[in-house]
Amino acid sequence: MVCSSCGTTVEIGGRFCPHCGAAIAAQPAPQPAGYAQYPPYPGPVALPRVQRHLQTLGILWCVFGAYRILTGLLGFFILRAVTWRRFGSDWPFGSWGGMHGPAWMGIMPVLVTMTVLTAVLAFVAGFSLLKRKPWGRILAIIFAVFALFKFPFGTALGIYTLWVLSPPNSAMEYDSMAEPG
Repeated sequence: MVCSSCGTTVEIGGRFCPHCGAAIAAQPAPQPAGYAQYPPYPGPVALPRVQRHLQTLGILWCVFGAYRILTGLLGFFILRAVTWRRFGSDWPFGSWGGMHGPAWMGIMPVLVTMTVLTAVLAFVAGFSLLKRKPWGRILAIIFAVFALFKFPFGTALGIYTLWVLSPPNSAMEYDSMAEPG
């Protein structure tokens, strides 16, 4: 080692120069021959929140649409099987206050239409998020509010969607990523 003040040779491990008394700064150990010093590995790059979660949200909305269709069809078939010729006079417990099969089954087209409509809207919301449509964020937020009432999966998806897409900085981030047209 060499003293930075006077240039005198100092023994390794010494804290002061024997000639001028200056403090010796610790110097790094010499590198062995043939050793290449590489730059330090860069840290992870943090992606913005919307960009990290947008694909997951799109996929979950499409899965939620398929879930709505499957549960709607399953419920329709189970209800139809249970009520098939069961609410007439041959029902062991009698009729339910005059509600016979054909009279109250008239609401089934309305229920099926609502189920199909919510499933289609979920598919459209998922597709618009996956394709980064400019109107996709607003549609997903609106449908997330309605999905909050579909406990438990709709509630979880609605909260997740609102957490990702509703903050003001999320609007700017989504608009910068949105595809034109």
